[in-house]
Amino acid sequence: MKYLFVTGGVVSSLGKGLAAAALGTLLEHRGLKVILQKFDPYLNVDPGTMSPFQHGEVYVLDDGAETDLDLGHYERFTSCNLSKLNNLTSGQVYETVLRKERRGDYLGKTVQVIPHVTDEIKNRIHEVAKKMEGDIIITEIGGTTGDIEGLPFLEALRQFQDEVGHENVAFIHVTLVPFIKAAGELKTKPTQQSVAKLREIGIAPKIIICRAEHQVDNELRDKIAMFCNVPRSNVIQFLDVKDTIYEAPLKLHQENLDGIVCDALGLKTPEPDLTDYRATVDRIINPAYQVKIAVVGKYIELQDAYKSIYESLTHAGASNDCGVQIVRIDAEDIEKYGPEKYLSEVDGILIPGGFGDRGIEGKILSAQYARENRVPYFGLCLGMQIATIEFARNVCHLNRANSIEFDPDTPHPVICLLEEQKEVTEKGASMRLGTWEAKLREGSLARSLYGRDSVNERHRHRYEFNDAYKEQLETAGLLVSGTSPDGTLAEIVEIPGHPFFLAVQFHPEFQSKPRQPHPLFKGFVAAALS
Repeated sequence: MKYLFVTGGVVSSLGKGLAAAALGTLLEHRGLKVILQKFDPYLNVDPGTMSPFQHGEVYVLDDGAETDLDLGHYERFTSCNLSKLNNLTSGQVYETVLRKERRGDYLGKTVQVIPHVTDEIKNRIHEVAKKMEGDIIITEIGGTTGDIEGLPFLEALRQFQDEVGHENVAFIHVTLVPFIKAAGELKTKPTQQSVAKLREIGIAPKIIICRAEHQVDNELRDKIAMFCNVPRSNVIQFLDVKDTIYEAPLKLHQENLDGIVCDALGLKTPEPDLTDYRATVDRIINPAYQVKIAVVGKYIELQDAYKSIYESLTHAGASNDCGVQIVRIDAEDIEKYGPEKYLSEVDGILIPGGFGDRGIEGKILSAQYARENRVPYFGLCLGMQIATIEFARNVCHLNRANSIEFDPDTPHPVICLLEEQKEVTEKGASMRLGTWEAKLREGSLARSLYGRDSVNERHRHRYEFNDAYKEQLETAGLLVSGTSPDGTLAEIVEIPGHPFFLAVQFHPEFQSKPRQPHPLFKGFVAAALS
């Protein structure tokens, strides 16, 4: 097994996760089996209880693990199918260490960061290597070099390279090369300082990826190479991609990053054939058609809050030879000014998942607009609950129909708390999570889009369609077209005869890839294009 560790310097949000995922793409095209994982230094046990304002979307895996959004990049860019093993936080590490201490596992020893915390971090790498077959593990270290909370991780990796052999380990450092406008030039000093910080810890990166807005010329590369003790060929520029993040592997391949990594780790591989990948990227960049899709949410100003949804729309657009212009609309604006102002020019309306009652009435107005004006509608998780509430109020005339999440005293709780959630008091990792099977109704739109009679999709929610209202809603025209295998839980609703009105209780955006777009997103974009 070979090990790649991706660290970051100078500032956060440089794109370490994207660089790791893009490199994974290239190494897979060289015939290697790649495993990716993320180490996050924050003390939360997982991101499940963190606000999107803090950390972007929470990405859910098949086994129900709530993880960092970078794991979404990993799964989209590679063939990896990840689990809770692939995301480790300081909170998980300390929780495990303290549990062992309480059990007496340390036999009365003083419990310390070194060796007990660092041993737990190393154990996770060994566990992934043992349980997931592969040729190379790429581990991204969250945060920025020099952060106090990241020091135990870096110390663990320093020890790890000594234990498995330096010839089997390579560190890649992603760093900012800022352009100083007043001087009119790029500056390398932040990179020098960042690498010096790593070397103080005992880690010498073999490859430096320079994030920059302007070309990093040979003179600058020579300077970085000299001060950071790497060959000039190992100083890689990584400029902002112009049109789509899926250009990233092609940009890094131009710099021969994959070849340099293979040489550094002694891996003999053929040159990658990127023909099909280039064709996919070309379809994304140069589509024949365009559609406008409105995403009506409450975290609209945050690029990462609905990251997987935006990417899934891109994948679906490429498969329809269609560019998707995403129109981000704050649900509260629709409450204030009405849907006509914001939705009259769009070709499709998507309501994403979410929690809390802010903007809910704006989302309900959006669903009503889509239903009455025959605009394609796609609801995800909360978006299905919104569609159900709107239909109950305006078609079934159930006055004040609502979810008990938003109105505990509603006379018509068409959305109610899952039975197993009623005694839950702790919020973390306590929702209905992970992959669950759904049976699809014969003759339904959902079944025709999937092309099969059952599917497995990822969930993250506490509230559910109230089965007591199923007959009344179906009689009025809202078809429950997907259910749990025992028929008790509604998973998909749709309106027959509408150009496209479909909403799901799960999160299909977590299973879409550029070359394997999710069938529901693909169908939604096709309907919008029509």
